[in-house]
Amino acid sequence: MSGRRGRISDEEINELISKLQALLPESSRRRNAIRSPASKLLKETCSYIKSLHREVDDLSDRLSELMSTMDNDSPQAEIIRSILR
Repeated sequence: MSGRRGRISDEEINELISKLQALLPESSRRRNAIRSPASKLLKETCSYIKSLHREVDDLSDRLSELMSTMDNDSPQAEIIRSILR
């Protein structure tokens, strides 16, 4: 980052935006191929993070349901527990 405290250069901002854009799914990167404003990219990133949270919550619920139907001493339950460690 910049040597001046509290100031980030335009070049550094552009680099951070590019790095952030690279973290988004392929479909978002195609939409942003034409130079989009940083605000739009930040909104899309926030939406993507929210969707990831929903997906984690859904998978967690599904795993809990699955574990509740399993015998705790079964090999499958042990495999799942080992993955979660």
